[in-house]
Amino acid sequence: MSTATGTATEGVSGAVIAKVGQPAPDFNLPSTKDIETLKENVKLSDYKGKWLILFFYPLDFTGVCSSEIVHFSERFDQVKALGAEVLAVSTDSVHSHRAWLQAPADKNGLGEIRYPIASDASGRLARAYNILIEEPHIALRGLYIIDPEGILQYSVVSTPSIGRSVDETFRVLQALQSGGFCPADWKPGEKNL
Repeated sequence: MSTATGTATEGVSGAVIAKVGQPAPDFNLPSTKDIETLKENVKLSDYKGKWLILFFYPLDFTGVCSSEIVHFSERFDQVKALGAEVLAVSTDSVHSHRAWLQAPADKNGLGEIRYPIASDASGRLARAYNILIEEPHIALRGLYIIDPEGILQYSVVSTPSIGRSVDETFRVLQALQSGGFCPADWKPGEKNL
């Protein structure tokens, strides 16, 4: 796996391992960008010049994953207002993603989501972020913020049973965008140190 630019951190196997302050691992993944044909991939270069909230989730058709995907979609106007984009990724196939998006609510369906979901079926990108659970081939909940130049600026990983906070993600994004030092519990609009 290659990086967007510059040098990369390599793991034991020689594969690129994501590291805060370094270029984010490059990707070119099948996605739901074109829900009908599933033929429009999503690439890191698609987000050049924008902030990217990239998050991995374990499995389609599951409750905690559904809640995160829906909450980011419901607040997508705020994401756009912050000059950012969102991309969700799992190791499920793009066909599974489409089925999940098109399934009725009483069958755990998602409905319309305002950003793409990508398929990392090989697990290469999850491996690059060091969050792939080899057996059963699913990702931990990893959330990353990549700046407009493709540099990984933020990383948080949790167990599959804990959903992420959209509010905290927005707070961190705005702290990064402030360009200064932000003390504990800093909130948008407050002064930097």
